[in-house]
Order: sequence, then structure tokens, then C-alpha cells
Amino acid sequence: MLTLCLDTAYKYLTCTLIEDDMIVSSYSEECFKRQSEEIFVVLEDMLKKTDKRLLDIDSICITSGPGSYTGVRIAMTIAKVLASLADLKLYTISTLRLYANMQANTLVLMDARANRAYVGIYDGSSIIMDDTVLELDKIDSSSFNVIGDGHLIGLKDEMPDIPDAFLNTKKMWQEVSDIDHLVPAYLKESESYLK
Repeated sequence: MLTLCLDTAYKYLTCTLIEDDMIVSSYSEECFKRQSEEIFVVLEDMLKKTDKRLLDIDSICITSGPGSYTGVRIAMTIAKVLASLADLKLYTISTLRLYANMQANTLVLMDARANRAYVGIYDGSSIIMDDTVLELDKIDSSSFNVIGDGHLIGLKDEMPDIPDAFLNTKKMWQEVSDIDHLVPAYLKESESYLK
């Protein structure tokens, strides 16, 4: 079983090929606002290096947001087209849950602009706080490991190994039953953002 994992929701372009619970090829680089320019070149290069073809892919997993409006849609559009045309299984995972990487007692923080951040809190496979948008001064990170844009609250930025996180979170992936109605999780319309 060959799975293509894609994350374009935030600063990074991550493409990972997982075969039989092993990463066979991966690419993850900061590529903010250039993901759409680079993704097909990266994907073609990965397939060549592993002697695989696009038709060898059995399933796809993507981050469904939160994240950049355009960024989330890049991977989602590619995944929806491939899954529809080749009748592949499609899975999603929250960007924040992926970045938590199954770590214990972890707060994940991503810049949502305007003095706000996307925040999710996880403890391994458990959700302590659902993904939401909070004003920066409302974020209490004192009892958590912080992953992501720590600089927003006076801490050091820490990012996970995103390809490794795709493999580690495999049990958390959610299969999409209706590909045509899959939409990004933006969160900016949530009540907490509007307050």
C-alpha cells in the first residue's frame, strides 16, 4: 500500500511517500506562498527517485487546515482530483494535530494574523482542546510543550519532522467518504475568532 501525504497548509511544502508503514521518500521545506509552484516538481522527483508512478499510489492523506486560505486548498485540490480520477482512498488530518505529532501534553500554535493564533492542545491521541482561534493574550502555554510559532507568545519556534508526523499519526487519519463535499477547516469564522 503506497500513500502520498501532502501538507501545504502553512509555511511548509511537505510531500511524503509511505509504503507499508515506512517512509520511502519525503520532502519538507519552508516554501511559504510558493507551494503551488514547487509541488509538482517535488512530487515528480520523488516518484522518479523511488521508481514509482502516480498510478502506484493507493491512497492520499492531506492536512485539512487550519492554515493559509490558499495553502490548504493546494493539497486539497490535488488530492481531490487524484482520488476522484484514480478511485483512491482519501484521508485528512488537522494541521495542528499533525504538528502535535502524538506528543504528550502539547499545545500547537500557528499564526492566524491580527494578533491571533490557531491553537490546538493534544495529549498523544487525545484532544485536550479542539482546534480554535484565540487572541494571543488569551493563550496560556504554561503547562504545555509548545510546537509551532512560539515567537508569538515569547517562546522559541519549534516545528516537528512533518513527514515523520504523518507516519506517527496514521491511526488518527480520517477517511473521507464524500470527496466532492470535502472543504478546508479554516476556523476564522468560529465564535472565538469573532469575539
